[in-house]
Amino acid sequence: MDDSGIGLWGVPLAILGGAIRVSTPFIFVSLGEAITERSGRINLGLEGTLVFGAMSAYAVAVKTGSPWLGLVAAAFAGLCFGLFHGWICKFPKVNDIAIGIALMLFGSGLAFFFGKPFIQPSAPDLPAIPLGAWSDIPQVQAALDVNVLFLTGAALAVFLWWAFRNTRAGLILRVVGDSSDAARAMGLNPNTVRLAATGVGGALAGIGGAYLSLYYPGSWTEGISSGQGLMAVALVIFARWNPLGCFAAALLFGGAGALGPALQSVGVTQGYYLFYAAPYILTLVIMIATSSPSRSLAGAPGELSITK
Repeated sequence: MDDSGIGLWGVPLAILGGAIRVSTPFIFVSLGEAITERSGRINLGLEGTLVFGAMSAYAVAVKTGSPWLGLVAAAFAGLCFGLFHGWICKFPKVNDIAIGIALMLFGSGLAFFFGKPFIQPSAPDLPAIPLGAWSDIPQVQAALDVNVLFLTGAALAVFLWWAFRNTRAGLILRVVGDSSDAARAMGLNPNTVRLAATGVGGALAGIGGAYLSLYYPGSWTEGISSGQGLMAVALVIFARWNPLGCFAAALLFGGAGALGPALQSVGVTQGYYLFYAAPYILTLVIMIATSSPSRSLAGAPGELSITK
């Protein structure tokens, strides 16, 4: 391909590669939140979980030299945050939205406190799979240099979509999310199911944080998340609690987040920074479009607090 052809495809390829890189934490956080909300509980604390997971992964990777141990540490940290959120929310008259906001601030503050010694040290990165090795075009190679967590997230989205519809665990989760009374009539304990769902959701958010610090952008800083945990909540609502919809919406958000860097990479020097706000504008548009005082959200679990 000549230089003119490469230039023509430069922006789309940059957006594709950026969408894959930027969407991965959205995929894990949104899938975790989808599991949590399917049980009838909302967790706004995933932003704090994401940040603390990023710090935990980076710190463990620095100390051990293994990004995989860092990933495990992030998942465990997220699990603990999720279980703590689920345990508090089981008490009567406790508002899960208020608790989520409190844990978001707590998790972020804790990460900033314990993460200060790890701002300068370098940690090993999670590996990527060079799916573009067949091409001799650098832009194609860069766009198709896919991290293993992206492929894992794609497979997890398909599995959850199937599991929600075809497994006993998926049925239990949906029953608890739609009606606590019906769940009790079946001999289920809604609090136990929601505790487990919130814990799993927190673990997935922690993995999303590990991706941020160990691959893209691949460092630990206090501003590493930029609100991705909160945007993932809007993403789940936009996807109507469908795991496949979460994956597609994460790619959409990722593509929006890649616009600014893509334009910058092809030599646009003025105005490109305005496109860095695209994910936040998209979040605002989605929240406005899905809000209505006169109708309930299609597909929303009946016990979810935002539907009452």
